[in-house]
Amino acid sequence: MLGAARAVLYAVIPAELLLGILLVSGVPLPGPVVVAAEAVVVTALALEAAVVSRLYRAERRRGPGRRAAARAVRDRLVPPKVSRLMMFDLHGMVSLGQWAARRRDGVPPGAVAVPYAGGQNPMLLMWLFAMAVEAAVLEFLLRGLGAPAGLRWLFLVLGIYSVVFVLASIAGGVTRPHVVTERELRVRYGVYFDARIPRELIASVRRVRNFDEDGPPVEVDGDRLGVVVGSQTNVLVELAGPVTVVRPFGGTAEVRSVRFYADDPEAAVASLRARPAARAA
Repeated sequence: MLGAARAVLYAVIPAELLLGILLVSGVPLPGPVVVAAEAVVVTALALEAAVVSRLYRAERRRGPGRRAAARAVRDRLVPPKVSRLMMFDLHGMVSLGQWAARRRDGVPPGAVAVPYAGGQNPMLLMWLFAMAVEAAVLEFLLRGLGAPAGLRWLFLVLGIYSVVFVLASIAGGVTRPHVVTERELRVRYGVYFDARIPRELIASVRRVRNFDEDGPPVEVDGDRLGVVVGSQTNVLVELAGPVTVVRPFGGTAEVRSVRFYADDPEAAVASLRARPAARAA
């Protein structure tokens, strides 16, 4: 039943989106087609609701609380990568609120924040400007071509979402810096990556100058982790033992060295070299 519900849901959602696009675009559709499509959607939603209810009751009988049971049902129904993408969007919206409130995430009292947003914000601001201009130009063109209002609204919403997405990326970098505490080093990349490295496993730390990091922002090559900003890394941390990190889409890897970018690499290196007891005093 679970497999059937997934198959029906994943087939119906794209069809419903296509139908919605056609309707807002002003394309005339026969009434029976619309009625049949909506009947299929209602049936699929009813099937999904029945499956969710059944799974939730089964999880609750095993003993977890309501939230744990809901998470377990979500994990069974939604593919992990899709779930993580949804969480990225949610955390991005949270970061926008924190940015507006001038708050930072995960920086406790006494910790040293190590910003890196200065290395990526210029490029993101260029993207933000391009997205805003694109949305305005597209609306102007569609209006000039006499496109239906529904179609114009559809593209306007997509344009606004693109702008909000870039703003959330900027906010994520600003509000989620790397963090050095007495116990650990947190190496982060916005809402997409968060690695925790115990201080006792740090064997050495030094400043480096790598300007040719052409891979993805978070890359694992063998046992080496790179968290890149603007094709750069400037701090290298060597570890005495392996640390398990979770990649942005859920895969795990064991690493023994970490290189990352910091706006002020000298301050980052100094905070990591300082003895925790001395800094706590």
